[in-house]
Amino acid sequence: MRSLFSLPALRKTFLSPADKALWLLALPMIFSNITVPLLGLVDTAVIGHLDSPDYLGGVAVGAMVTSFLFMLLLFLRMSTTGMTAQALGARNNLLLARAFVQPFLLALIAGTLIFLFRQPLISAALHIVGGSQAVLQQAQIFISIRWYSAPASLANLVILGWLLGAQYVRAPVIMLIVGNLLNVILDLWLVVGLGWNVKGAAVATACSEYATLALGLWLVSIVMRRHGISIELLKDAWRGNLRQLIALNRDIMLRSLLVQLCFSSLTIIGARLGTEIVAVNAVLMNLLTFTAFALDGFAYAVEAHSGEAFGAKDESKLLHVWHAACRQAGLVALGFAVVYALAGEQIVNLLTSIADLRTLADRYLGWQIILPLVGVWCYLLDGMFIGATRGKEMRNSMAVAAAGYALTLLALPTLGNHALWLAVAVFLSLRGVALGWIWRRHWQKGTWI
Repeated sequence: MRSLFSLPALRKTFLSPADKALWLLALPMIFSNITVPLLGLVDTAVIGHLDSPDYLGGVAVGAMVTSFLFMLLLFLRMSTTGMTAQALGARNNLLLARAFVQPFLLALIAGTLIFLFRQPLISAALHIVGGSQAVLQQAQIFISIRWYSAPASLANLVILGWLLGAQYVRAPVIMLIVGNLLNVILDLWLVVGLGWNVKGAAVATACSEYATLALGLWLVSIVMRRHGISIELLKDAWRGNLRQLIALNRDIMLRSLLVQLCFSSLTIIGARLGTEIVAVNAVLMNLLTFTAFALDGFAYAVEAHSGEAFGAKDESKLLHVWHAACRQAGLVALGFAVVYALAGEQIVNLLTSIADLRTLADRYLGWQIILPLVGVWCYLLDGMFIGATRGKEMRNSMAVAAAGYALTLLALPTLGNHALWLAVAVFLSLRGVALGWIWRRHWQKGTWI
């Protein structure tokens, strides 16, 4: 019995070669990923210390509308990672080049269309959201400036996806950290230093997106030279397999649409419950987002390794990665739950100095302890399915989770804002259960690869 809990036994169980390989890719992505919600935390902290909750509510609504639209196009990153990882496993440079060029062109086209039609899109979005006129006015200011960076934002999704699929960890880490640090610096200067308020937060984000794009293209060129991808190969890479790419992106887009509908409803319903509710949910959503981005570091590692194993037809490697991901990500999720249980109140106090919001947030902190534990599994399974480019099954499982989310909202008249957070917990749980069931069936039948 003593040997089961000895240090060598624990090392063998929790630090196998697969665990070490996972951490080698996941750890840099965790540190770089958490800079993304840290940026949101800075926005919230800076705006949250202004003299009115209308500013915080406006940024929350504006960020939600922007996230809804841009994350609807998250398929650009997800499909790129899967196709790139598979091309890497198959050692095919033409497929590796095509995995970048085709989605990159799609991103530029989509971003340009968003920029050109931003005014009618913004008007329609804010009409749907509704709520306080003062909050909507601040949201209008934020979005009108933020969407100038739409082409860069979407192109950056493709660049991140391609670099991740190519398993060149240093490059996406550099991109995310440099871009987000620039955003933080500009945020503090423009909002606090120059007093631009919501306008300053939007300008800071837009400028950092274009700086990140320039840096990302330079990093992509370095990786391509290392793989021997020439300019001539890139010129021909846009041809071929467009139908497969469009079908995959269609399914992942529908999946992303369901995700965004569910999470945007938190802000929409919260706005109708009152300015303080939408503001406090914005503060707490930063905790959930922080957790999700950290755990996504493991999901990204799973995407890259599972895609490579899929391209190389190596089932054994795939299973080793999956078991390692369950062990390591499960421990990290437990760590987040403990931190929020012990220090959640102090974290909220750092994000806002408004006494009423601090008091209100205490009522809902318990959900932040539960969500990492129920959500970690859907993040990891997403990584498995993305790596295998199984868009249709991701779409179907998301439909099941969204239906559960919608049914849970029927408790809104009884539970109030607690119903919103319960719905999130149900949503994350059903995503994991549905994907896990599909995954298990494939392995029982031998049909995954």
